[in-house]
Amino acid sequence: MSKVLLVLTSVALLGLSGCADMNAKPSSSESTPAKAAISAEAQAALAAAQADVKTVKARNDLWTTAESALKAAEAAAGKGDSATVLKEAKRASDQAQKGMAQLNYPMLKIGD
Repeated sequence: MSKVLLVLTSVALLGLSGCADMNAKPSSSESTPAKAAISAEAQAALAAAQADVKTVKARNDLWTTAESALKAAEAAAGKGDSATVLKEAKRASDQAQKGMAQLNYPMLKIGD
């Protein structure tokens, strides 16, 4: 009986050690893909858009369209798509500036 128990325990331990290897993480060189590079112009536009959005967000004047454009630009930068980064970063900056300009609009006055 003890031999059967020993054999079953050995088989169970071997099976568990095989499962542990399946969950092992690959080395960092295998799991991290090379980050795609974007042009210097696209990097500058993205940095400007991030600064514009951060400034406007601090004043609680951020339009949702500016925020979504910035997210799209950052996603495109991760993929290395410079043309999309430029387009979306410029859109984010434009929307952020329009949000700030909206504060200077006169208040609506009804009547005298």
